[in-house]
Amino acid sequence: MTDFRIRIAVIDYGMGNLHSVQKAFETVAPRAEIVVTSDKNEIAEADRVVFPGVGAIRDCMASILDGGFDQAVKKAINEKPVFGICVGMQALMTRSEENGGVDCLGIFPGQVRHFERNRIDSDGSRIKVPHMGWNQVHQVVDHPMWRGIDQDERFYFVHSYFVDAGSDITAATCHYGNDFSAALAHGNLFAVQFHPEKSHTAGLQLLKNFVNWRGE
Repeated sequence: MTDFRIRIAVIDYGMGNLHSVQKAFETVAPRAEIVVTSDKNEIAEADRVVFPGVGAIRDCMASILDGGFDQAVKKAINEKPVFGICVGMQALMTRSEENGGVDCLGIFPGQVRHFERNRIDSDGSRIKVPHMGWNQVHQVVDHPMWRGIDQDERFYFVHSYFVDAGSDITAATCHYGNDFSAALAHGNLFAVQFHPEKSHTAGLQLLKNFVNWRGE
């Protein structure tokens, strides 16, 4: 598939600066139309949908639900390729421990848990929270989104909470004190905990793969 005339909608529900995500997609798909939007009609009419997120899950979920973006995301997942990023991935789960416990969208079963502070890793180093910086991502399923990306490639993470999901939807793992789901895949949905837009060559390749992915 070519990126010609493809429209990608980056959902703007009021949480975070989405400029870097938009620019990264413009780099890998110069002929596509990249729209940062809160318009449900634009989201519904797009060929691809990006569901990002930064900040506290309580604020993100409030913005998602107040704006009706929960239904827009669920509808999109049933119809077209959807790419969740960071808190956008966490919001897909059942519940998060953050902010004293917050119900998420419940699209997939699983919990979002807090990294244990001051834990000693297997190499003797003390775990710092948040998990910030480059870390290896280990692919556990063969998926079109991994095309051109080496096994155990390094991506850029910034998070204090991690997704604890089942092996049936986990597409990649990462180790930081414990193993956690670094990527999820199911049907039209692919989601990552790391920031591909900040992950240089490998991150741009992942975004390019999303542009060319047909879903399912």
